[in-house]
Amino acid sequence: MSQWLALTLAMAAACAVVLAIVVINHRRVGEDDDPTQTPDVMEYMTMMIGVVYAIVLGLAIAGVWEGRGAAQESVRLEAQALHEVVARSEVWPAGVRERIGADVDAYVRHVVGPEWRAMAERGEVTPRGDELLGRVRRTVSEYRPADAHEAGAYQPLMDQVAAADDARGLRADSAGATMPGVVWFGLVAGALVAVGLIFALQIRRTFRELLLAGLYSALIAFLLFLIWSIDAPFGRGVSATTEPFLHHFPHLGD
Repeated sequence: MSQWLALTLAMAAACAVVLAIVVINHRRVGEDDDPTQTPDVMEYMTMMIGVVYAIVLGLAIAGVWEGRGAAQESVRLEAQALHEVVARSEVWPAGVRERIGADVDAYVRHVVGPEWRAMAERGEVTPRGDELLGRVRRTVSEYRPADAHEAGAYQPLMDQVAAADDARGLRADSAGATMPGVVWFGLVAGALVAVGLIFALQIRRTFRELLLAGLYSALIAFLLFLIWSIDAPFGRGVSATTEPFLHHFPHLGD
């Protein structure tokens, strides 16, 4: 099921449930019931709960978006470091350059392929990726520079390999969901309370009131879906991309 279809169904279901409850509840209200007699304190409490829940939703969206941004930044740093490894090895002999380039290509090809799918499906990086990056490190560290000019590139190359390894660690930390289960419980419970308070105000079956109730419930469903979509930086709709790798290694995107 596509993300957009799931979002549409979720919003439609939220509207349908709320409107159905409104209609059923209206049929049970007696003729002598006066909706204008809602206590002022009830309106105040409803408003305050709505404001508090709106703040919580805003913080949740900001949190998952920040996590998504950190995940994308880790991808950018890793791709940049690997690009520097290949570029800085140009001062070394052709045979060494080719081995380093081949090892980096093998690693990047694995990252944008099997490992990216593993992060999307299981929220974790693969042991094969660790092995391929270790091969890059060994190829660089085992070479013995022949002169001072080649020796000058050795330490910067090792630094860039270390930077790539560090960025890989950050990417692994960002691969899973960022929102704890208890937070999701609070968000869903808050949504039920916020929507349920519609009925505390004795909403009627006028077109205007039904429209507002439907839009309100659909908005909350959309915001919860948005948080869920961003929550796994590599696994759902609004996710980090492989664009930094393909930008620096365009030949691997064919």
